[in-house]
Amino acid sequence: MRPADDVPRSGGPRPGGHRGVPHTADLRVEAWGPTREVCLAQAVRGACESFVDLAAAARTRRDEVVVRAETDEDLLVALLDEVVYRLDARGEVPVEVEVAAVPGGVRAVLELADLAALPVTGAAPKAVTLHGLVCGRGPGGWRCSVILDV
Repeated sequence: MRPADDVPRSGGPRPGGHRGVPHTADLRVEAWGPTREVCLAQAVRGACESFVDLAAAARTRRDEVVVRAETDEDLLVALLDEVVYRLDARGEVPVEVEVAAVPGGVRAVLELADLAALPVTGAAPKAVTLHGLVCGRGPGGWRCSVILDV
């Protein structure tokens, strides 16, 4: 997911990141981080940056959501489903997200902005698919990959 020459040479933990990868009529978001929580937060950020410019986004409100699931993959889907719901039902997009572990899941603190106030750069996600879903720890930290219907 991340080019080998992009890995920090210091030997310390690598920072989190994300990227969008075109996928037929959909979008694949890949994310990584030193912890599961950083990786999940990067996946949310990557999903949002795939369709809106967040550079000058000003938050309008803050909200918390707790998602619980039996697997890390299911946590990723549940968190991104929450993002899709907020887009569709409330016209809100997370501009920042912090994720912390809780028993059986994660708590996400979402800094939200009005979608209508932001420059749209692509198609918004309509659903999270289970095809090609990956989320887990490896030798270099946590990685995930998810395909979003746009």
